[in-house]
Amino acid sequence: MTDRFETLAVHAGAEPDEISGGVSPSIQMSATFRQDAVGKPRRGYEYGRSGNPTRQALEAAIAELEGGTHGLAYSSGLAATQNLLYLLEPGDRLILSDDAYGGTWRLASKVWSRYGVQTDAVDLGDLDALAAALSGTPAPRMVWVETPTNPLLKVVDINAVARLAASAGAMTVVDNTFATPFLQRPLELGADVVMHSATKYLSGHSDVISGLLATGRDDLEERLRFHQNAAGAVPSPFDCWLVMRGMRTVAVRMERAAANAAAIAEWLAGRAEVSKVYYPGLADHPQHELAKRQMRLPGAMLSFELAAGEPAARRLAEATRLFTLAESLGAVESLIELPAAMTHLSVAGSPLEVPAGLVRLSVGIEAVEDLLADLEAALQEASA
Repeated sequence: MTDRFETLAVHAGAEPDEISGGVSPSIQMSATFRQDAVGKPRRGYEYGRSGNPTRQALEAAIAELEGGTHGLAYSSGLAATQNLLYLLEPGDRLILSDDAYGGTWRLASKVWSRYGVQTDAVDLGDLDALAAALSGTPAPRMVWVETPTNPLLKVVDINAVARLAASAGAMTVVDNTFATPFLQRPLELGADVVMHSATKYLSGHSDVISGLLATGRDDLEERLRFHQNAAGAVPSPFDCWLVMRGMRTVAVRMERAAANAAAIAEWLAGRAEVSKVYYPGLADHPQHELAKRQMRLPGAMLSFELAAGEPAARRLAEATRLFTLAESLGAVESLIELPAAMTHLSVAGSPLEVPAGLVRLSVGIEAVEDLLADLEAALQEASA
């Protein structure tokens, strides 16, 4: 019998401690491990960068939750991204979603370009545009998907993109940070690798920086494992434990946060001060039906614009009481930000530039009535 996700989330990677029987995973802090003979580690561990029991438990957990066979853990989401980009060679081309996290674009277009990797931003919701990009030269080697996208909440058809990419000889990577494996399982839809900034929903408490990868391909795992060890951007055992602790409650947190976000999106859509709301759960969202097919719930992230423009948006973001003005997302507390001036400042002037007055909300698990009252008061102050 296959356990449901909610059960897997509680038990994945959390075997009782072999010595004490402790039900909380142990934290093994040792930087090095005794060997029984020269070149013969006792339990396969030799040096903390190369492998650690606590990290191995986290890696097993994300593989299980994503429906893969291999997991890899890193010191940040961008460290995980970097290890994926190591799969590219000089002269290769990367196709990136035209609405994506600014740090991904910065790393690819500003850093990897120095080593001969070309990055093209493409609207992955337009399959004809993707097919044209895949037929271009040099041949693309990787298609990088975010869905829902950050910060405009577009939804990309993972299965359709993966099929097109595979037909052109390119691998498909899906950044599943916004959705989590509770809402969306990219490997089951044809993706080759799934990436998470585990800082966000998987850990869920704004207290750890971490990145994760999951794949079902042995060949990719072998190469990524080599990169992980060679580059060394691995998380500490304590950080791994923190992420595993958060992952145990990801299902219940996502259910509550998504319910709150849906209520807030509907409320914002009915406000005269708001000119546009970006949320896949709204019936008028361009990919609403796709989101219903591809995702369990439409998620807890939403963005919107005010009719009065950027100055009012800034006043709003600075006037909330419960929505904390801060970067990041995906924790139990609600956050508010202006991407153009904060998380996505690095894409200014690029094909990924976002509206200056766009407001992004990461909706938490507080009482939705309190969150709505906070936004009501802030809207009144922003409009004064």
